[in-house]
Amino acid sequence: MYMKDLLKNYNKSWKDIPLFSGIQGEDMSSLLECLRAFIRTYEKDEYIVLYNDSVECVGVLLEGTVHMIKEDLRGNKSILAAIEERELFGETFACGADLTSTVAFVATTPVKVLFVHFNKVMHSCLKSCEFHHRLIENMVALMARKNALLMEKLDITSKRTLREKISAYLTIQAQRKKSTHFTISMGRLELADYLCVDRSALTRELSNMKKDGMIDFEKNTFQILDSFY
Repeated sequence: MYMKDLLKNYNKSWKDIPLFSGIQGEDMSSLLECLRAFIRTYEKDEYIVLYNDSVECVGVLLEGTVHMIKEDLRGNKSILAAIEERELFGETFACGADLTSTVAFVATTPVKVLFVHFNKVMHSCLKSCEFHHRLIENMVALMARKNALLMEKLDITSKRTLREKISAYLTIQAQRKKSTHFTISMGRLELADYLCVDRSALTRELSNMKKDGMIDFEKNTFQILDSFY
């Protein structure tokens, strides 16, 4: 795909993607060509990266949602992270000496992904373009943020009780959305996988928290009430 066609294939603003923050629109065509970028689409439930796949490219999620998942030998699945539009995935493995993925990435909706070669991102081209230096800074910052999100999950799942896990998760979501009324991207089964708990137990505890006046909810939309704190 030619770069001008690649640019047209994304109908939103490239400048809103954190990886390309601070890079002027006229530089995008040159940048994408330098990165050997390409776009692919996936259907819901289709695997983008499988466990043990070699990962040489970083994915930038242009549309849809993707989950990073880990399965044990018994087939039990845990959601390590939910990747939303404009976020990166696969950078942890693409940057290492061993490019083998220890997790899988699966589309939870129809998605469109921009792939860029990691070594092309982190090594400036012969022209030493000013925008490429900015790109490297952006990539490092985003990798640091991803590590923080994984630490965030560790903090949530390390809580002793199920109510504490739910409360910690909802608190973080409210802070992120800057509102006590918000919608999450995960359904009950996905949230149970993320929290590493039984789905029935999660549903029961959410109902108990609603009965106790801590929260109100309708499907994936929650409201934190005064007695929550």
